[in-house]
Amino acid sequence: MHQIRRVLIVLIWTCLPFAASAQTFPSELWHEGKVVLLEDIVVRGEIKYDLENNLVQVNVGNTIQTYSARKILFFEIFDQIAKIYRTFYALPYSAQTNYEAPVLFEVIYEGNLTLLCREYIMQENLPQMGYYTRNNVFTRQRLAFNYYFLKKNSKIKQYTMKKKDLFEVMQVHQSNIKQYIKKNKLRYDRREDLAQITAFYNELSGSRNLPD
Repeated sequence: MHQIRRVLIVLIWTCLPFAASAQTFPSELWHEGKVVLLEDIVVRGEIKYDLENNLVQVNVGNTIQTYSARKILFFEIFDQIAKIYRTFYALPYSAQTNYEAPVLFEVIYEGNLTLLCREYIMQENLPQMGYYTRNNVFTRQRLAFNYYFLKKNSKIKQYTMKKKDLFEVMQVHQSNIKQYIKKNKLRYDRREDLAQITAFYNELSGSRNLPD
């Protein structure tokens, strides 16, 4: 596997709970960026990504070029909504079988222990509050994430968002991690807290990461 560049990207999404018709998600927009192919070819332009199908489209001079994860090393975008740079790598992954295929993951923190994620759009039903609408519900869509851990010379493991699973991944420094979480009042299921916990684990492991 190609060495992932050292990055620290902590995204704090502030999507308000309004109806999907009034909401735009990052995967629905074109973002300035570049795609680096396995042949070490760099393609620059406006990028739209599709994590569900592991595809990336690049608009180069009004010509759309489509690349699957099998052809991509990584791609970078400047997110039009979050106003930050984001980096995605195509990494071998198998969810249920022994067969691994390239899958696109966003890199949140990289070191001896790397934190990855994949976003998706979740649909949920919420009750409508009000005198005339107390028994009604409305449907909305919101951005959600699945998180994964990757240790060097190991396979990608999905994180269940449970502290038992977290301590299993970080069992080498479990005692220190527990104290750190308690002292800083961190959560096991919040994006920015997971990045902070992972960074601390890497410090304990002697793997300090610097901003890209």
